[in-house]
Amino acid sequence: MPQRRVPIARPIFGEEELEALRRVLESGVVAHGPEVEEFEREFAEYVGVEHAVAVANGTAALDLVLKAYRLGPGDEVITTPFTFIATANAVLFQGARPVFADVDPRTYNLDPERVAELVTPRTRAIIAVHLFGQPADMRALREIAEDHRLILIEDAAQAHGAEFMGRRVGGLGDAAIFSFYATKNMTTGEGGMVTTNDRAVAERVRLLRDHGQAGKYLHVELGYNLRMTSLQAAIGRVQLRKLDSFNEARRRNARRLTEALSGVKGITPPYEDPRAKHVYHQYVVRVEDEFPLSRDDLRSFLQSRGVETAVHYPMPIFAQPLYRRLGYPQDSCPNAVEASRRVLSLPVHPALSGEDLDYIVECIREAAASGRGGA
Repeated sequence: MPQRRVPIARPIFGEEELEALRRVLESGVVAHGPEVEEFEREFAEYVGVEHAVAVANGTAALDLVLKAYRLGPGDEVITTPFTFIATANAVLFQGARPVFADVDPRTYNLDPERVAELVTPRTRAIIAVHLFGQPADMRALREIAEDHRLILIEDAAQAHGAEFMGRRVGGLGDAAIFSFYATKNMTTGEGGMVTTNDRAVAERVRLLRDHGQAGKYLHVELGYNLRMTSLQAAIGRVQLRKLDSFNEARRRNARRLTEALSGVKGITPPYEDPRAKHVYHQYVVRVEDEFPLSRDDLRSFLQSRGVETAVHYPMPIFAQPLYRRLGYPQDSCPNAVEASRRVLSLPVHPALSGEDLDYIVECIREAAASGRGGA
């Protein structure tokens, strides 16, 4: 079959984004300004919360929301080891300690039973990551948080527009964060957002993102320069209007891949919690022992055919050198370890054509046949 190039991710911009940038450039207000305030208002309305605070990136959003809750040395925060390292690092930024609970082997999200086992008198918060675009079990995690009077924070960096039990993520915990990095379901290039119904938290994040200024040249706390620019916000406002259509395209692509791959022995398509609306930031399959190639060999094979893939994530956070030096045990989360050995992200973004999707499947079937000694 003719070879194609199928990228793993591709941001989608059009004339609307260009026009929005042109409008801001002509206004002369290119730094933080009214455009950012409008983006915050529209994003809060979309999520269904009272407050949204735009910041420079998703990591800044995590850091600032933990600072808003005044976490510090001696505090523990339970979170997942199977995600991008920023989630746990934000806890370290406070001088607090991440505590890793194992994940559900089907969704790769936090297993609430494991979370409940790890609560101690030092536990202050839970950070639930909605990994790959699928919401964590927020009902069970909310019960744990309420029983132990813990702060429940959503890391929704990969889950813009996802829903759990009919409600959008970002308004299911005490506060939430989003990332608008280039490969997310919607993007501002870089950027982040904190969402919450707690006015005090929102006000403190606003204070800290802007040098601790309570008024012009009135600095009441040690703050940072972590503001979003008007140029980023202008792109974000357009992307937000497109988000639902982007997500529906991702879901259609995911359904098509799942239907085609379900018959390939040794490839397990992603599981979708029936209570959730998965928005497929990533389409992640498991490469099982029954498949004739290892995960890494399959990835190399697909790369040779022009199909880009990724491994999210090749090791749990506690296995990273930084966390090994901090003394984290390596055997406490076997599901996370096993997932890191088997997961492979395939292209699912809205820019894919039907021919692209068919080609991905054909290449995987070819890999299965070649691994068994077929033609």
